[in-house]
Amino acid sequence: MADTKDAETVRVWLVERTYSDDEQNIVILVYATPDGERYLRKERALTSFGDHRDTTAGIDADPRNLGETDEEKREQYAAEAKRMADRHEPDDLI
Repeated sequence: MADTKDAETVRVWLVERTYSDDEQNIVILVYATPDGERYLRKERALTSFGDHRDTTAGIDADPRNLGETDEEKREQYAAEAKRMADRHEPDDLI
């Protein structure tokens, strides 16, 4: 079961950061539950070269915003979420 902060949120950990091939200046962040079964995808549009937004190791997400991870990604996401949780506090900047 996923870490929970309270009954309304689920702790998810950064497991993937990529740049979109389709759009310029889009950063895609994927956070996943420690078991790798659920994920949250966030897209950020970078508006300028000086645009800097912090990315943290973990965030607390509304469970209604989480999708189910494809079977092929579950193991990978679980391993990466565990690695992040073992090495970082949720508010550590990554």
